[in-house]
Amino acid sequence: MSKAEDLRIIKTKKALFNSLLELMRTNSFEEIKISDICKNALINRSTFYSHFTDKYELFMSLLNTQKSILLDELKKNDQDINTKQYFMEVLKIIIDHVDKNRDIYSSILLNNRNSILMDILLDSANKYIDEHIREKSEISSSVLPISIIYKFYFGAILSIGIEWLTNSEKYTKEQLILYLDKLIPEKI
Repeated sequence: MSKAEDLRIIKTKKALFNSLLELMRTNSFEEIKISDICKNALINRSTFYSHFTDKYELFMSLLNTQKSILLDELKKNDQDINTKQYFMEVLKIIIDHVDKNRDIYSSILLNNRNSILMDILLDSANKYIDEHIREKSEISSSVLPISIIYKFYFGAILSIGIEWLTNSEKYTKEQLILYLDKLIPEKI
């Protein structure tokens, strides 16, 4: 019986997430009401409130799910390589993740030009890189603290990535990675 309950909860949350994302394609987050989310998901408000206290908690749950997925993908990068190669591998993983979840990130970005998208990606990358650097002594920089370096580059890269996400016909994912590889110096 608990498996069926878990499955129902998973399906309900997925329907609410999808409903919110669909609504965010045409409305800003602030304009969306819980009644809109429930109506679009074909779920009663009481069901919504049994899982979330408000739309902000629903949205944070969605964001935390994406952060968790991205962090799991980043943890698969277990290569012992120099700083630039490591950084490029992290970027490839993030770009692949965003590309695979383009509908989610596009919905967040489309009518919500704020720092939410940047926060998701930066927070996941920061956690992963900090953990990885503590474990791997090969990744180091003699010029600046590595945290300053990756925060500097990720800020610029996210700006370029947002343009790519909103205008993907401008250049392909592969071109984006190639351009970033040329922009990042060999010795960081």
